[in-house]
Amino acid sequence: MQKNKQSNKMSGSIDVDLVIIGSGPAAFTAAIYAARANQNPVLFEGMISPEITPGGQLTTTTDIENFPGFPDGIDGFELVDNMKKQAIKFGTKVISQTVISVDLSASSNSTSPIYKLVTGDQQQYNVKSIIVATGATAKKLTFPGSETYWMQGISACAVCDGALPMFRNRPVAVIGGGDTAMEEATFLSKYASVVYIVHRSAKLRASKIMQDRVLKNPKIQIMYNHEVVEALSSGPKLEHIVVRSNHMDHPNHDTKLEVSGLFYAIGHKPASDFLAGQLKLDNEGYIITEPGTTRTSTLGVFAAGDVQDHKWRQAITAAGTGCMAALEAEHYLANLA
Repeated sequence: MQKNKQSNKMSGSIDVDLVIIGSGPAAFTAAIYAARANQNPVLFEGMISPEITPGGQLTTTTDIENFPGFPDGIDGFELVDNMKKQAIKFGTKVISQTVISVDLSASSNSTSPIYKLVTGDQQQYNVKSIIVATGATAKKLTFPGSETYWMQGISACAVCDGALPMFRNRPVAVIGGGDTAMEEATFLSKYASVVYIVHRSAKLRASKIMQDRVLKNPKIQIMYNHEVVEALSSGPKLEHIVVRSNHMDHPNHDTKLEVSGLFYAIGHKPASDFLAGQLKLDNEGYIITEPGTTRTSTLGVFAAGDVQDHKWRQAITAAGTGCMAALEAEHYLANLA
């Protein structure tokens, strides 16, 4: 064992019992629980980049009204920052580096595997247990105004933002044709005056029961064979969108719609690429966990939050699985001792 430690020191690698990868509600909740259990977790929150922001999707949400304990709502960045401060208070070491690779091959021939992890600054870590909480990013579209009005009327989460005052009793639009789009439109119809579903094809992809629900809703209008090509406003928040027909009878015909909100419902991409297929993933790239647990296909590796949740994708559910992952990791490490 002494030789192994000497070898680690010579190679510049660092030994850690528990690493948490991510920086949203799942990651910081896991860190809080793990730190309070004296697990001395190291959390890699990632570097700022155009694709990933430390803190995850929540930091781009200005008003969160459905997180328990904040009856007047709270800013998303503030909520995540509070979680981070709490994790650090109890002893979590937060490192602003992105994990670029993980080697999980040790699990194939050991009951107490040591995994290799490399960060963007080329530092290597030897790790006994890992919690992956890297989240997912909403798929977006690019057209004139799409970036200008992002989070100023354009959103990728109706459940998160749809009940905000800026959308109440106002027309809004949803882009998509699957079950998610139908769910988002149905939810929005509780608050908006009218909901336009903009779908580029002649048929919806959603299940029949979801289609029937939408078709029976008098506040929802479906615009088949249309695509959003521009977002417009005379002020800081979205006021209009331009939709273009791709129907053969009316090709390239543009219609300007007054809307205060535009919601993407075209799917999410889980941040699991860095795992290079070493964990079992579903066909969309989400990490598969054992039902009722956060255990993955690899011993000592756990997954929490949106990287393993393609259905709910809420801050509170992410936090819940973060708690579960920390408790399961604690139990796993205790059995190694």
